[in-house]
Amino acid sequence: MYSVNEIVISNQDSAGAASRSQLKAALQKTKETSGLKQAAIDRYRDFIRREKKSYNDKKWKKVKEERKQPTDAEPCFRTALKESRSIREFECLNKIDEGAYGVVYRARDKSTNDIVALKRLKALNETEGFSIAAERELNTLLKLKHPNIVAGWDIAVSSKRNHVYVVMEYVPHQLRSFLETMRQNHLLFGPEHVKCLMSQLLRAVQYLHANHIIHRDLKTHNILLTQDGVLKIADFGMTREYGFPLQQYTPGVCTRWYRAPELLLLSPQYSTPIDMWSIGCILYELVYLCPLFPGTSDLDQLNRIFVDLGTPSDATWPGFSSLPSIQNIILDDYPPGGLRKKINAKDLSESGFSLLEGLLTYNPARRVTAAAALEHAFFKEQPVAIEPAMFPMAMQSEDSDQYSATEPEEDCGSHP
Repeated sequence: MYSVNEIVISNQDSAGAASRSQLKAALQKTKETSGLKQAAIDRYRDFIRREKKSYNDKKWKKVKEERKQPTDAEPCFRTALKESRSIREFECLNKIDEGAYGVVYRARDKSTNDIVALKRLKALNETEGFSIAAERELNTLLKLKHPNIVAGWDIAVSSKRNHVYVVMEYVPHQLRSFLETMRQNHLLFGPEHVKCLMSQLLRAVQYLHANHIIHRDLKTHNILLTQDGVLKIADFGMTREYGFPLQQYTPGVCTRWYRAPELLLLSPQYSTPIDMWSIGCILYELVYLCPLFPGTSDLDQLNRIFVDLGTPSDATWPGFSSLPSIQNIILDDYPPGGLRKKINAKDLSESGFSLLEGLLTYNPARRVTAAAALEHAFFKEQPVAIEPAMFPMAMQSEDSDQYSATEPEEDCGSHP
């Protein structure tokens, strides 16, 4: 028998046990629910991470593919290397020339029997690869297509890919050698011949400038002639693309005899007018078969220019007194008119002299452009330019004797 008090306590114990059981169950359910929720959160986060990774992978793959593909505007040197030919497909015949950025050979394409020019690019060293200038020249050669510019066709590599060549159109005559041969034979060009060469040169430079390219090393050494009298600009190792506003470039470009005064005075900003100054020097050289300003140093070069054209001033060349080198040199005051005394009217007409003055204008902003030069009265007066096919190519081809004494140091196809 239980007393009333015992029954009450017993009932209270039963109620407490039930409450504890319910609380425990509730806690267990809450824990399970929380665990499910956290698992769901973790799964969601994993999903987001996977999606982000997938998106980034696709995006990066697309970027890499775009980098691999050359554009129409600028063929890619790296892409061209992947599609290159073997140097063993060519037979090296003889060495033609060697410059700062490579050695040029005359070679035969074994697959077609065509004569080509092979320019072996100089590497900085075995680990650093090619210079920026070498890659820039390759990109330029592969991009430009103009009848008065040497064509770049392919890239050839040695089997170990440690020597790279650009396969170019072979052009047998160098203008400098042609002029030297004429001088030795006491010959001069007639105005029709000068106009033939100048008009071709100006068309090529107009094309370069229209494509935002400065050659930066125009000279008779870098101008070639085909057997049919077609002029072609070569050697693009110094070329540079330009834009607006003008950037700062290295002033120490262009061979001294053809170097514009703004370069001699170390102007950090320059553009296409430096090529036009070089063309002015070439025009004089075509008429008299000798350089106009054959300076022995940069200072001597400036002095020769000042003697013939007069010492410039801020009136004739705005900003002249602010150029970097002006403060470091003492200028003699030469009057203008010296160039006129050097030019015989029988050798170069008044309109021809007018063009020469326009090309040799001190102020780069007023120097005549290639497009304007082509429209000059000089090319319209009689006698007009002859067709290139009529050009007197009576000089012996450089295919044979002229360069036969300069054998290649090694067969260009013999690299391992």
